[in-house]
Amino acid sequence: MSWFQAGKLDQIPARGARVVTTNIGDVALFRTGDNQCFALADSCPHRQGPLSQGIVHGTKVTCPLHELVIDLETGKAVAPDTGCTSVYRVKTEEGQVYLQLPDA
Repeated sequence: MSWFQAGKLDQIPARGARVVTTNIGDVALFRTGDNQCFALADSCPHRQGPLSQGIVHGTKVTCPLHELVIDLETGKAVAPDTGCTSVYRVKTEEGQVYLQLPDA
């Protein structure tokens, strides 16, 4: 595993997302209203909708296609829905966002 510099925190809209293309595919970086940063595969477990286009509320995102709610910390769908998407570790240092990815 290695850390990948994904950009600056202020490039991710508050309560929004930004997509980063990586060696493992598209990863959505989410920023909450209180500046927490999370990373998920940009694919809803229901029908592979773009989670990056969803609505961020608290530490959850709602898929724009069918309103499935995903927990940003765990990648799991919120009950009564089921399913999960991949979660990646994120760290922020001096305004830079780093994403931990598997080595190619």
